[in-house]
Amino acid sequence: MDFMIERMEKMLYPGFMLHKTGKDGEDFLHYIPYSPEDERLGMLVTTAGSVVTRPYTVYPPRKQEHPALFRSVAQGRILPEFQIVYITQGEGSFTLCEADTTYKANPGALFLMPPGVKHQYKPDFETGWHEYWVGFKGDYFDRLAAEQFLSPDHVFFEVGLHDHIITLFNHIFDEVKAQRPLFQFKTCTFILELLSEVLSRERRREQPGYYQKIIEKAKYLMESNIYGMINLSYMAATIGISVSCLIKIFKTYTAMTPYQYFMQIKIHKAQHLLEQNDATITAIADRMGFEDPYYFSRLFKKKTGFTPSAWRKLVHAQSFDS
Repeated sequence: MDFMIERMEKMLYPGFMLHKTGKDGEDFLHYIPYSPEDERLGMLVTTAGSVVTRPYTVYPPRKQEHPALFRSVAQGRILPEFQIVYITQGEGSFTLCEADTTYKANPGALFLMPPGVKHQYKPDFETGWHEYWVGFKGDYFDRLAAEQFLSPDHVFFEVGLHDHIITLFNHIFDEVKAQRPLFQFKTCTFILELLSEVLSRERRREQPGYYQKIIEKAKYLMESNIYGMINLSYMAATIGISVSCLIKIFKTYTAMTPYQYFMQIKIHKAQHLLEQNDATITAIADRMGFEDPYYFSRLFKKKTGFTPSAWRKLVHAQSFDS
């Protein structure tokens, strides 16, 4: 019977059994204990695994190896933690239960579930699938959710198949298996990198090339007028869009308004001037287009943590030491 299933797997999904985890070729799943010291980090990995569900197999396989709270994934469950699930082979479905919304999960689909949201997912019975997952929790991740970086309204992603994502999962698995001192801390750095990879890919996917060209033109105009002051009406007219559209696209793409970005590059240029010559602070403020040197100094300190004179002393002292 196993031989027939394996032949069916190869017919339905060539190469299905190629992605194995671990040197022995076996699936990997682990639920991870943590100490009070780990909890003080504000970031915890709680579970990690990679399992192949073969065609015509009840899901989830090896059900009794999961805690009771996690077993009802095919019928619907609510978790007290975040989870990322990445599908690399096979097909299935993912459902947000309260919204009654179901997504088709093909290879490259990824679920990013926050705690407290009822959901279910499972592979198609005829194809099975290969899934990677990691569970995590902690104050830091809660803050990401509070700031809408991790949103219950956006949990299904079609990121595609990427070696780098698989590599990050394997780094997580290696740390979980070895459990060296402070492995929780190191593992969570890989989780953060995984989150940033997924979210940045999604942002790039949602923003067409047309937007990128607008941003590039806007940045060019700002750099060309770095010694003056920003003129959004002129910029928008030059690019060929409205001011409101320019602000919306720029903020969506960079997470800053055009004004905030312009002030940032002006401060960077002022840092360079402070490093390269002994002109007075007033002269540099005037050079950068600030009529009020006191406003320039306040803005400089807000952006850098140093007053202009303190920055100059710091840079000169380091140059002397070297």
